[in-house]
Amino acid sequence: MNSVFVRTFVMMMGGLAASVIVAALVWQGIGHVRHQAWQEHLLGLPLDWALAQPEDVRGTLLRSTAPGALQLTTLSPDAVPLTPVQRERLAMGQTILLAGRTGVHALRQDGGNLWGVYYIYAIDEVVMWLARILQDELAGLNEASSQQHLQRLASQWQLPWHLETRPDLSVLPQALRDRFTEQGWVRLPAEQGYLFELPGQGVLQLSPRPAFEPFSWSLLISLTLVGLMILAGVMYRAFYRTEQRLRKVESVANRIARGELDARIDEREVAGKADSVGRLASVFNRMADHIQRLVAVQREMIHAVSHELRTPVARIRFGVQMIEDLENPEQRQKQLQGIDHDIQELNELIDEILTYARLEQGGPVIDFQEANIADIVNQVVEEQQSIHPDIDISARFAPGSEQFVLSEVEPRYIHRAIQNLVGNACRYASSRVVVDCCLERQTCRVDVQDDGPGIPEDQWEKVFTPFARLDDSRTRSSGGYGLGLSIVRRILYWHGGQAMVSRSQSLGGANFTLVWPRRQDFT
Repeated sequence: MNSVFVRTFVMMMGGLAASVIVAALVWQGIGHVRHQAWQEHLLGLPLDWALAQPEDVRGTLLRSTAPGALQLTTLSPDAVPLTPVQRERLAMGQTILLAGRTGVHALRQDGGNLWGVYYIYAIDEVVMWLARILQDELAGLNEASSQQHLQRLASQWQLPWHLETRPDLSVLPQALRDRFTEQGWVRLPAEQGYLFELPGQGVLQLSPRPAFEPFSWSLLISLTLVGLMILAGVMYRAFYRTEQRLRKVESVANRIARGELDARIDEREVAGKADSVGRLASVFNRMADHIQRLVAVQREMIHAVSHELRTPVARIRFGVQMIEDLENPEQRQKQLQGIDHDIQELNELIDEILTYARLEQGGPVIDFQEANIADIVNQVVEEQQSIHPDIDISARFAPGSEQFVLSEVEPRYIHRAIQNLVGNACRYASSRVVVDCCLERQTCRVDVQDDGPGIPEDQWEKVFTPFARLDDSRTRSSGGYGLGLSIVRRILYWHGGQAMVSRSQSLGGANFTLVWPRRQDFT
């Protein structure tokens, strides 16, 4: 599986998990703050209302519906353990809550005094206090005035209620009706609120202030934006490194386009990664090496070809000038034969150059087919024997090779490679050339040995260089153009094999070896 996909997928899953965790923490934190604000508003209503009254009546305002259940007290700021944040909030006129072992204190600072309301049963005590206040507030008012006063207080305290002058209590269960008749108030089931009897006014249904909506649209949108920002950060981190590595590849490509053919991508930074970008960088470096080598070969070929062509062209020009001055038909015929030989040499040189250029530039049409290697070797031996009758040329096959003579090759190119080696060996051999073949299940090996002077070990690699000749001779007597062995190496390269040179142990001269796989991998 693509490692880039795996790494990106893992980072995306990690980012998604982080988004969920952060969203949950944010939702929980915001919910806690909102719930605390809701409690502070609801439990602080007695303080807000009481502190708005004149001081001479403030002590009698909070009469408890049950003795000791609801108390308005004055506290010393130094006697209450408060955090700096709580003290700052009190100084700003806000209400804070302090939880105790038996109840809750709602605290509010008014001037230099710290006022507090103590609740044993927080919500019930607030509701009963509100009902008592409403009973006092609505005393002596007619129905219309009572409704207006209720609406004003409902808007001020943000509490839903309504007053029924003639309520239908038959819908209540008998137990609740009995409790209402006995106590004058009752809590309705399913958090529907409370019913209070207001003498002379009717029945007041009071619902607690609805709690905040935990899944409000504003909160959901905020959490979604937070999650998207986290995912965007994770995706940026996931693709940033890949983009940086691609920029390195782009930078090197631009340098090569400007002519810096030796520019390469740093293998440790980019190509060392086992992913598609790393493989791209590695292939890019190999491509750059190939391009640089092709350019170098092209320059060398231009230089060498101009040198190689100059000699036969000069001889042809000289021969043409000689013909103009010769009157003897025999001498003229001899010069014409020399010119014809020079033209043939030019044709052979051009053929060698075109063949090498086609192989070197990676453009040969390789038509692999199953061919008999033994037949190709024997054919080359017969052809070269007729050309070099004074040299003993023979082919030898290792035992068992006859069952593996078929190999997937391009017969024309393999024939050319073996022919170049045998022809080259015949030029330098004293009297004998041997072609040894070892054909096995996996590989084919052909060794061409001669009894000539051989090649110094420090020159073994140089012989495969285009236009290289160890004696630096460019005369007709040496033969060849320095491209034969280069062509051989490129042919073997396109067959997935190698061409090597060493010293012959049996004949003492040079030993050229060709090795390639019997079956080509077409995948």
